[in-house]
Amino acid sequence: MPSNCLGNYLAFAVPNSNSHPFPCHCNTYFFYSKFIIRPEQVCHLHCRKLSFAPALVPLAAARSSSSNGNGTEDGEECEGGGVAEAREAVSYYLEELGVSKEESVEIALNSPKYVSMLVDSVRDLDEFSLWNSWSTANVDEEKPYFTRPLSSFKRKVYMMAKQKGDKGMLPFLESIGLTLSSATHLARYLSSNSLPILINKVKYVKEIFFANSDDGGLIARNARQMMLHLSISIDEDVQQTLSFFEKIQARRGGLHLLGSQDASFRHLIESFPRLLLLPKESHMKRLMEFLDDIGVAEGCKRQIFLLFPPIIFYDIEKDVRPRLQAILKDGTEGKDFGQMLLKYPWILSKSILQNYEDILIFFDDEKVPKTSVAQAIKSCPLLLGLSVNNLKLVVEQFRNFGIRNQKLGKVIATSPQLLLQKPQEFHQVVCFLRDLGLDDDVIGRILGRCPEIFASSIGKTLKRKLNFLMGIGVSRHHLPRIIRKYPELFVCDVHRALLPRMTYLMHVGLSKREVALMVCRFSPLLGYSIDKVLKPKLEFLMNSMEKPLSDVVEYPRYFSYSLEKKIKPRFWVLRGRNMECSLKSMLGKNDEEFAAEFGERNMLVPPV
Repeated sequence: MPSNCLGNYLAFAVPNSNSHPFPCHCNTYFFYSKFIIRPEQVCHLHCRKLSFAPALVPLAAARSSSSNGNGTEDGEECEGGGVAEAREAVSYYLEELGVSKEESVEIALNSPKYVSMLVDSVRDLDEFSLWNSWSTANVDEEKPYFTRPLSSFKRKVYMMAKQKGDKGMLPFLESIGLTLSSATHLARYLSSNSLPILINKVKYVKEIFFANSDDGGLIARNARQMMLHLSISIDEDVQQTLSFFEKIQARRGGLHLLGSQDASFRHLIESFPRLLLLPKESHMKRLMEFLDDIGVAEGCKRQIFLLFPPIIFYDIEKDVRPRLQAILKDGTEGKDFGQMLLKYPWILSKSILQNYEDILIFFDDEKVPKTSVAQAIKSCPLLLGLSVNNLKLVVEQFRNFGIRNQKLGKVIATSPQLLLQKPQEFHQVVCFLRDLGLDDDVIGRILGRCPEIFASSIGKTLKRKLNFLMGIGVSRHHLPRIIRKYPELFVCDVHRALLPRMTYLMHVGLSKREVALMVCRFSPLLGYSIDKVLKPKLEFLMNSMEKPLSDVVEYPRYFSYSLEKKIKPRFWVLRGRNMECSLKSMLGKNDEEFAAEFGERNMLVPPV
């Protein structure tokens, strides 16, 4: 025998129905579970006596027999009234709660599950001819329900909606994307708010979290980076944030949808329901003003909130300012904090702040200048998510190449992203350079001079630069010398820097082979600006000095000297004495050597 009685079922399906089990003429209670009784199966209902036909029909099956499979009746009609009429009744009910007509219609249209629930509840009562007894028990006749006439069906839906007691929260929460089960849970949590206040608050939350929502995936990329470089024990606020990210990640489209209002808002509210309880004027707007004060641009605030929603619950005086001071005391300037917060909103969480202190102690023990550490964290606050143990592994690798103390400070201040690398990633670049014929001493000098090379992709960056050099005629044999003299070539852009410079030299009359010879003899040539260095010096060489281009092929170091402070003054000295010499003789000597050879003490003053 089933375990639940008809009355208990009706009490569940139709709240506040005050139903009881039905006794039959033989004083036996008939029990009911997951079944409905066809009308023809009921007799003597007026005297509360039941007799059953042999078959019972499952409730879900009975419903599906008249459903189109989409949760609505065929033609949006049901016995005694249609879904469209039910929506009108819901809209009317919401208007009575203080919602505008336009908004009430929109909510009713976007809460199909809620409307369907009301229709089902009304039908259940009608099906058992219990409507009159339910309405008698639940309607207060001294408080008129209607201020305008409604059809019988609309009136029943209206009464059922009002009797639910959720004050219109359920349809509204469903209309903004929540499932009906989530909306039911949240409606109890938000019961202290009136519906118009809640609607206004939801609009404001959407505005600060999702204004200008087309961010090109920037927020999603930042979220991935923050998760990737997190290796410490985390506090509850960061854990809640990660759980929120996981809900977004589980959707088709993944974290790329984080900045999308349609995809994220439901999960945001389900993860942080307190958002809708925060005072708008005294709390949320004050936080927005604080972000203005520390230099966060209006369009960037949403990035902070979406990457770390708990920050909106923080009290400015009790939470934010004390944590801000903990960061500023170690050399970070106030004007920089806004940018740090934008790059890494977790910086205000307790676990990250504690790790920040541990990182400072670690680098102090390594005798790294505090200014270098502050610069590294300012440029790359993702470092604050790394455990000290992870940092030790990277720093130990640097030490093997002679990078410690102040040198270490210079490296991390210039390229803090190196600290984010896994040890094997650094080792792969080292092996690549070794394969080119560079020994560890040279590699150490390159690390100290141009550390960003070691954070570069071997395939996408380093090999491309070598292929470019060999493409202009540089032999592999010359590569070690070129790299030793100018390792910065690895961080020059091929299409925006290297190629235009070499093309310019060939455009003025040099052959490809001559350009390759110049690079082999003086590789820093690869880094010189066309407009600021190459062009003005070549024009002076050919127009004023009247020398051939072959001279710079023989002595490409010519481009390294200052035009105004060295090239022109020495040329005018030689011109005044009617003397000719090679570029190397003119420029390769220091002032004393030049004066001794050419008999001119005041070489820096050109003739009048």
